[in-house]
Amino acid sequence: MKTADATLSSRVETLRWRDGRLELIDQRVLPAEIVYRSYDSAAGVSEGIRSMVVRGAPAIGCAAAYGVALEALRLVDRAKTEFDARMAEAFTALAGSRPTAVNLFWALKRMRTVLDSMSSAPNPAAAERLLAEAHQVLAEDIRNNRDMGKHGEKLLKDGATVLTHCNAGALATAGYGTALGVIRAAVEAGKRISVVAGETRPFLQGARLTAWELLQDGIPVTLITDNMSGHLMSRGQVDAVIVGADRVAANGDVANKIGTYMIAVLASRHGIPFYVAAPLSTIDLQLPGGEVIPIEERGPAEVRGYADIQWAPLGATVRNPAFDVTPAELVTALITEKGVVEAPTAEKIAALFR
Repeated sequence: MKTADATLSSRVETLRWRDGRLELIDQRVLPAEIVYRSYDSAAGVSEGIRSMVVRGAPAIGCAAAYGVALEALRLVDRAKTEFDARMAEAFTALAGSRPTAVNLFWALKRMRTVLDSMSSAPNPAAAERLLAEAHQVLAEDIRNNRDMGKHGEKLLKDGATVLTHCNAGALATAGYGTALGVIRAAVEAGKRISVVAGETRPFLQGARLTAWELLQDGIPVTLITDNMSGHLMSRGQVDAVIVGADRVAANGDVANKIGTYMIAVLASRHGIPFYVAAPLSTIDLQLPGGEVIPIEERGPAEVRGYADIQWAPLGATVRNPAFDVTPAELVTALITEKGVVEAPTAEKIAALFR
């Protein structure tokens, strides 16, 4: 078996800086094709986030940081007043790209702080400082993911079968992954881990992305439809569940890809530990509980079919919430770069930031 040192995070980059542009691997066409899209503006990156060229909360945050830097580089020759006005527009455009992943807003706040600190500097200096910060955001994400993996792998026993939902791997981050990072770290530690990946309707991130990542690593993976997880749990064929998160409220409630709540309920019913792996940048201390996490509602076409294949009548009414919220009481432990928080509460989560 290959170890996670030879993972997708080192062979295929989710985001990369090339010749003054941001390149994003187009996750809409994986695994059939490996295609990179090139961006040179905040508007372009915003559209890349909205259309899901890039997805996954940490990766969205990294892309947004580069989007700010790109816009500053485009505007270096403009008058200071125009530079400031156009940069404000860039922040607004990026903030409006997707509502649920808090890493987006965390990254924009961080970049805004840097820009404000350079308010009296020439435009080129401000742009270079913003680009350096974007590079730092990416580097920190990979480091945090590896730290999460080291903490979380201790929760997995040798020989465990782990169920995961959606894609929380290298493709959802700057590299290595959150939930899949824990699995990769366990494999690196010499443990025999096999994975059950739910297909993750309607965008099929589990089928298209997670299964592909794990095959790249040589980690055994079994793909199932989303409505099979309860059956496998009832037969004792799942030892643990690990998922990522798009936003964690101050009390430990978790917003993740639609279907996560259902899996957490089933795990609780069958006495199976349910773990969430997420960096501190995914925790939103401003939101007291999951009931106030904004849930993105996407278009009906994603549910009626996929790509050029349509399997539902156009006249059918469609609901397409992209996320759901799992109450903290169903979370066995929250895995962060600072360590593992068992049975997360508001007090335990607040302590992570002290």
